[in-house]
Amino acid sequence: MTEKNRKYDVCVIGSGAGAGPVIYELSKAGFSVLVLEKGPWFRTSDFTKDELVATRRSVYTPNLIDERHVLESRGDDGSWLPQATYDTGNDFWNGNCVGGSSNFMSGFFQRSKPDDFRLLSEYGKIEGANIVDWPITYSDLEKYYTKVEQVVGVSGKNVPNKYQEPRSIKDFPYPPLQENIISGWIDKAAEKLNFDVVPIARAILSAPKDDRKECSYSNYCGSYGCSTDAKGSSRVALIHDALKTGNCTVIPNSKVFHLETDGNKRIIKAWYYDPDGIKVSVEAEIFVVAAQAVETSRLLLMSKNKEFPDGLSNNNGQVGKNLLFSAGGSGGGDFYPDDFSEQEAMQLMVPGFFVNRSLHEFYEFIDRETGNKIKGGTVDFLLEHANAMTKAINRKRDENGNLIYGKKFKNELKHYFTKVVKLKFEIFADWLPTDDCFVTIDDKVKDKWGDPVARIRTGYHAHDLKVGNFLAEKTELLLKEMGAKNIYSDVSGSAPPNLQAGGCRFGKDPKTSVLDPDCKSHEVENLFVSDGSFMPTGGSVTYTWTIYANAFRVADKIRERLR
Repeated sequence: MTEKNRKYDVCVIGSGAGAGPVIYELSKAGFSVLVLEKGPWFRTSDFTKDELVATRRSVYTPNLIDERHVLESRGDDGSWLPQATYDTGNDFWNGNCVGGSSNFMSGFFQRSKPDDFRLLSEYGKIEGANIVDWPITYSDLEKYYTKVEQVVGVSGKNVPNKYQEPRSIKDFPYPPLQENIISGWIDKAAEKLNFDVVPIARAILSAPKDDRKECSYSNYCGSYGCSTDAKGSSRVALIHDALKTGNCTVIPNSKVFHLETDGNKRIIKAWYYDPDGIKVSVEAEIFVVAAQAVETSRLLLMSKNKEFPDGLSNNNGQVGKNLLFSAGGSGGGDFYPDDFSEQEAMQLMVPGFFVNRSLHEFYEFIDRETGNKIKGGTVDFLLEHANAMTKAINRKRDENGNLIYGKKFKNELKHYFTKVVKLKFEIFADWLPTDDCFVTIDDKVKDKWGDPVARIRTGYHAHDLKVGNFLAEKTELLLKEMGAKNIYSDVSGSAPPNLQAGGCRFGKDPKTSVLDPDCKSHEVENLFVSDGSFMPTGGSVTYTWTIYANAFRVADKIRERLR
């Protein structure tokens, strides 16, 4: 029997953070698992520090000529204006390959906190926001957070803080990564301001694990694949071990376009285009969709038939609704080695060492206007990325916005590269779910296979900006206390494509949710969704650790059904 004619126990569509734990657990349990991944299969040897690859060429993401999105943004008159990303050059893809965007994450890992699971109960309604509590609690997910630490590999030091979430084990399995001297400066400034700053864990190995090497401290984490396998991507931390069982088959360059049901609301086949563009189908007992939030909703909406005229599992009209991103913004400040002692300057200029600090003081705060307690967020600190091209492009204009050339430009670059260290920060706050943030499929724009592309409305709630600006204000105080110069911040409602969730929220009520608390479709007996689509609210940290943890939980539920 050929692979294409074989019936599998489980067919997983996608291979990123939401797919990896399912692939890993079920393969190791002895079940046959087929993985269909739309993108190519890069090996570790393919990941270099070539800045052109990640900033100027579509190597890890589809070429916009072949695959694009339609983004809707609000115009000055309040209307929604659709524009295809091919026309604007605004690439909304993120990591289409085996392992997905987990290959290119920075690896900042923080657990969601207990109150993130009950945003409505703890902080109340906000007009215009579709806030609900999760159908599970933090305690339901805690053991899976712990499992991610051990299986994927998380490095750090647990330091108690006033918003400390409960832990079943005292510390992380791998010690903290090496830190730049600037981390200590953050700690001292925070102590003076009475701000709660804590070390942040990373899904990056500080010591070898099995056949994975430890971090090489290149400062090329974000947007780049790891050349030592230290980064805990789904590809190296989970899928590699799944393949060793002999129970896992990965077919890259295979774009799934339709899930076929049998008339009894069960999926019987997944249809995909093989690398030659030929339509192929595969059968399985269980189907798991984990294509990242936007593309997961798109696939379900494309899978129409008599049972589901508006898309698979969408008879209640909820697929694609309540899409989430991460609210907040970014900022930073400059430090000049010449302002410090020779020893301090040398330590400051050491390349590659991490900052690994997160401001937790304002996870919640009192609203200055109403006096009510509201949910805040966290702020993560990092040194400017080592990508020379990006740093150079950012220096091409003078203080008046005019382009600079020749010797003046070269002198500016030399000064910036040798005499300036930029400390940056990223703000993470809840992107409140609203009726103005959702996914549909476009009726005109097609991809290279002739399928309708995802049409994404990226509306945000004004409350998101309120929280973001408050956090930026407090973080600027911290940078000022540190002695930073040229301090700045930028808070906006722009949707970051690398932090997406929602669209298939889980819940107990089939009328208002797509998935049940086990992340199984309410309407389709053998369909699970295990990527970030399940999340009804996002919390105030990056999503990857929670997606990993929940996917391990979903794997347990699927294993129980198969047995």
